[in-house]
Formats: sequence, C-alpha cells, structure tokens
Amino acid sequence: MTSVPRPPQPPTSLSPSRASDFMQCPLLYRFRVIDKLPEKPSEAATRGTLVHAVLERLFDAPAADRTAPRARALVPGQWDRLLEARPELGELFADDAGGERLARWLGEAERLVERWFSLEDPTRLEPAEREMFVETELESGLRLRGVIDRIDVAPTGEVRIVDYKTGKAPRPEYAEGPLFQMKFYALVIWRLKGIVPRRLQLVYLGSGDVLTYDPVVADLERVERKLLALWEAISLATETGDWRPRPTKLCGWCDHQAVCPEFGGTPPVYPLSVRPAGPGEDDQGRMGPVRAEAGRPVALEGL
Repeated sequence: MTSVPRPPQPPTSLSPSRASDFMQCPLLYRFRVIDKLPEKPSEAATRGTLVHAVLERLFDAPAADRTAPRARALVPGQWDRLLEARPELGELFADDAGGERLARWLGEAERLVERWFSLEDPTRLEPAEREMFVETELESGLRLRGVIDRIDVAPTGEVRIVDYKTGKAPRPEYAEGPLFQMKFYALVIWRLKGIVPRRLQLVYLGSGDVLTYDPVVADLERVERKLLALWEAISLATETGDWRPRPTKLCGWCDHQAVCPEFGGTPPVYPLSVRPAGPGEDDQGRMGPVRAEAGRPVALEGL
C-alpha cells in the first residue's frame, strides 16, 4: 500500500539550522521547511555525517581502547550503516566504477577522525550524552529543538557542550554564525535544566582548531530575544506567504536556483492559506546579517 504524502504544514518549532536558513535567506527557509524541496546530497555534508557517527561510536569502547587506529577502522563500517539507512547517498559515487573516488573520500574522513586525537584525548573523556536530541518550549510557546554532538559533565557539575565541525575554523569576523548554534543549545539546556553551561566548544577538524566560549545568563537572554523576534518574522511570512530571497555569495551553492526569482525561476505555488500583509509588515522577508553579540571574548585555540 502506497503511503499518502503528508500535506504541507506551518512550521511548529525552530532548530539552529533552520534559524540560520531564515537569517541567510527567508525563501530558502520556505523551500526547506514548507515546500520540503529535495536537495542533492553533497560529499562534504555526507563526510561530516560519517565522521560524527565514528566519533559517537568510538565512545562505546573502553577508555583505553579509544585509539586513532580503532577510530579509523570504524569508518568503513559506519559508511555501510549510513548507506543502509540512506540508500540515496550511493548516488554520490554512482559514476565511480573503479572505486577510486570513494576510496579517496573515505581516506579524507579517516584523516579528519585522526586529527581529532590531536585536539582532544578520548581516553580521558566520559561524555554524559552523545548525539542528544533536546527540546524545550519557551514561555512564549516557541518550541526549540536540536541535536547536540556531545555533552560533558565535570565532577563539580559544570556542563560543557561540544560540537564537531569537519570544515575549517572561520575567521574571527565570521565566528558568530557557529557560536549562534552553540548559544542556541546552551539556551535549551538552561531552560530545560536550569543550568548555564560552563563552556561551549567547537572542534574544527578541518583546520585543527578549537573555538571556545563561556556564556553567561545575559548571553542566553539575548539569544532568546533574538529567537523570539526571528519566530515572529517566520510566523508573519508563513501567514502572508511573503518569502523573499536575500542574495548573497552563498547563492552559488544553492540547490534551488531553478525556482528562485533571483535566477529567473518561479517558486512553487504556495501550499498554505495566506492573509494579506498589513501596514508595516512589508519588509519582513529582508533579514539583514546577524550582528555579533556582546559577551565574553572568543578564544581560538590551535592545539
């Protein structure tokens, strides 16, 4: 029996990635969240998923066995598991009859995994959580959700949130984007547990850098206000159907150029009911770049 596709629904929650989508381009958010347009898998993103899976599974082993050779050995098996769960990823190497490109790609994943051992010592870590799904509802009714790569809890109860990145660390002027994701997670933990995480840590495997940030309550309150304003803009766009593109240099990598007005395309018919925009609501889709927030200085550690 063929399952009937679920009709498009208004958004009901916000994650770091979808919040970033809307800030980058409201129309991109619409394509991903409401229209759910398909996107081709990329080698870079899939490699990131594979590396995350390996680093998660490595902690299944006793501390003394968490070695670089063991981690590298996990790569082929985790790739097989990923293919089983998502067969469409096989399209990435459909034209690679000899397997040379796949072998290089797996080798790159192995090198990223091995570099992690120069940044952290897994024999001295016992994560409290790995790939943890978190969700909370703010007093406003906004539901926040996401998946945290790793949570460490010190014997004193201090919490560290860790996120792995397989790319290179950004220049300082572009560091706020990744930190926004980490502050989002810190806000969720604070609202769920009443604990402000002691440290937020981004581990950049592509460049061998560790970016840390120590949040305070004022940071998280600012993030919450920003998210509430963002959700109001998303709700307005949902109700009016007014989703505007915001051209940036990232447009060159977008999968949806064929249906984007900036490239001469026409978006699909909007699948939700709409109401006309009222006075003062015309500019909702023109999100400007997010400004860096005040807070403790960011430290970039090359370890």
